[in-house]
Parts: sequence; structure tokens; C-alpha cells
Amino acid sequence: MTPYEIRRGDPGQRQQVEAWLFGLDLVSEAVRERMVTGWISAWISSSHARLEDIPYALAAPGYQLARHVNEVTRTGIALARSAMEEWRDEFDFDVLVPILAMHDVDKPLMYVRDGEKVASSRLSQELPHGVVGAMLLKDLGFPHLVVSTVATHAANAPFHGRSLEAYVLHYADFFATDRTCMREGATPFYQRHWR
Repeated sequence: MTPYEIRRGDPGQRQQVEAWLFGLDLVSEAVRERMVTGWISAWISSSHARLEDIPYALAAPGYQLARHVNEVTRTGIALARSAMEEWRDEFDFDVLVPILAMHDVDKPLMYVRDGEKVASSRLSQELPHGVVGAMLLKDLGFPHLVVSTVATHAANAPFHGRSLEAYVLHYADFFATDRTCMREGATPFYQRHWR
């Protein structure tokens, strides 16, 4: 059994993904198509009937993954543009935007709903978050930098990428995550003490 199937989806599903996914206008048409197909593949392969049903995290069952993804993408693009202006760093948006917008593409497969409760899926007990998303992105033909950054972005990954794109994702993701934690009454990662 494979955890997902690459599917283009029907026109209505593609329209739904295109309507919510921020940053599609910043990438080439080929990258845009792969991004939309990636999200549709994860969604259709999941147990979630609607995009808005997909939760962001166990600690925030009412918070939509779609909202988190767009917060990370917007924040990451702002960080990249600031780095380009301040330090003359260069970013290829056909690489950076998919890293930001696809970093949690495996979460529809990692969580299941039982009424109002959110639980970890069986798949999440077999492979860590980020790895399944990276597998899906590799199958879709994304470049190695996109695949490796998504594979290693999670807080509990054994190591993290060293590219500027990986740093942008890290800070954008953790800023958005900590704001969600604060809104939901959970301890932000910034306030947690690691031993």
C-alpha cells in the first residue's frame, strides 16, 4: 500500500486549490501545475472530504492547514524580499515558493478526524512528518533542494538544511506556528525548553 497517489483531480478540485494557495502567481506555469497537483494528490489520498477539514496540528484541531500554509508562504516571501534588499541575497522563486507552500503537503495524510478530535494517522507512526511530503514532491519532479528542504524542515528532524531557502522556511514556519500556539493557548516553540 502506498500512502498517496499522484492525481490531477477534477477541475473543481483544481479550482479550490488554486483559490486558496498563495504564491502561485510568483512561479512559472510548470511549477504552478506541480504545486496544485501535489496538494490535490495529498488531499484526495487523505481521509479529509474538504480542504477546510484538514487540521494543522494535534494541538490546534480547529486551525486549518490551509491557513497555516498561506501564513508561512507570505511570511517567507517577505523574509526573502527583505534579504534580497538588505543583503543582496538571491532567490529563485520557482524553488523558494514551492518550499514554503508545499512544506506541509503530507499533513493531510498524517492526521485523521474523529468528529471534532484530531488524531495521528497510521502513516504518521511509520514515517516522520516531512518525509512523505518529500517523497510526493520527488515523484512530481521538484528539484532536490525543494525535496531535501521539505524532508528535513520539521522540528524533530535529525538535521536541517543549510541553504538560505531552508533558513527562510524555518523562520517563517516557526513564526507562524508560534502565533498559532499563542492563539490556541499552547506553549510556543520559542518558550519551550529543550534538554
